[in-house]
Amino acid sequence: MARILLADDDIELSHMLVDYLGKEGFDVDVAHDGGAALGKALANPYDLLILDVMMPIRNGFDVLRDLRARSLLPVLMLTARGDDIDSIVGLELGADDYLAKPSSPRVLVARIRAILRRAESKGELQNGAERTDRIALDDLVMHMGSRTVVCGNNAVPMTSTEFSVLGILLREAGNVVSKANLSERALSRKLSRYDRSLDMHVSNLRKKLGPLSDGQERIKTIRGVGYIYSRTS
Repeated sequence: MARILLADDDIELSHMLVDYLGKEGFDVDVAHDGGAALGKALANPYDLLILDVMMPIRNGFDVLRDLRARSLLPVLMLTARGDDIDSIVGLELGADDYLAKPSSPRVLVARIRAILRRAESKGELQNGAERTDRIALDDLVMHMGSRTVVCGNNAVPMTSTEFSVLGILLREAGNVVSKANLSERALSRKLSRYDRSLDMHVSNLRKKLGPLSDGQERIKTIRGVGYIYSRTS
């Protein structure tokens, strides 16, 4: 049974979600302010944090920023409906995904399960290909079993979503991967028109990994199509 921490100051909504998620097989704990959420997230072995942006004492962004300095606990951000800035900031700070409020509990459960599948994966390729324990290209090595990444002999911490996105791009190195394909394989959902999730995850990967050893951009954007992981010549 996956353990989830729900951080939301809406007490009525929290009670409803605890009941609904409990029926879906999740063990849910609750925090109603940012300070309590951060303390619980760091002190307990949760599998996922559902984190509302607007909370008293400390907002969700502050909680996520401090959490990411010490933990790669998967995080699903809850943002105000139609507020693209909240979702972009959350993804930039290291959220695995975001969901606008209010949303259908069924959609919430689908997002939770998708994130947990990424976090729990032990090397199974999401395109149904053969298992592999290690992917190496140029100065980068991905260890699938331990879900770790080493770039230029330095360990690079990554969220489960960043790891999944990078793994797909690396396996397809030298070939363009469309955004639609990447969304279905890495995020387990169809690409929607205004969804910026992939753009932000790729941006985070570029910042963490830097350019290739020959100076060229590691992950290139093919405008209107998708992304390509470059190979050194």
